[in-house]
Amino acid sequence: MEEVLKKLEELGIDYELVKHPAVYTIDDMENLDPAIFKGAELCKNLFLRDQKGKRHFLVLLCGDKQANLQKVQEQAYATRLSFASDERLDKYLGLKAGHVSPMGLLNDKEKKVEVLIDKDLKSKEKISFHPNTNEASVLITFDGLKKFLDYCGNEVEYITI
Repeated sequence: MEEVLKKLEELGIDYELVKHPAVYTIDDMENLDPAIFKGAELCKNLFLRDQKGKRHFLVLLCGDKQANLQKVQEQAYATRLSFASDERLDKYLGLKAGHVSPMGLLNDKEKKVEVLIDKDLKSKEKISFHPNTNEASVLITFDGLKKFLDYCGNEVEYITI
């Protein structure tokens, strides 16, 4: 978490840190007091792999949406997508299950993970992500997220979910 907060500060990205009990799913997040998130969109973050395990994707979407993996696959021009294993999550993003976040891209030194963003996130005033721990969330603007992703340098595409 400290590395993420330090990088946000270095990049001049305004954020607010919210500490909370450990959460592992979007349902867990929604069971917390919504007031702590101050109206920020609770984002789902999915870590996927293609059929052969050659391509890996971090999908960011609005918390109330369900990702149709076949539609995501079509927009990413990928073979059949499935959830990546905990081992792959650790290898590519340095994260554990329940901690998936775009902030893990700081650990993807080889830029292997492709980022797919739900177009609807662009319209959200504030969005919420884990700072590489599921015991806190950072609230940032979409522009702040874009600035962070630009720094990380991974390929980013916008998709319709």
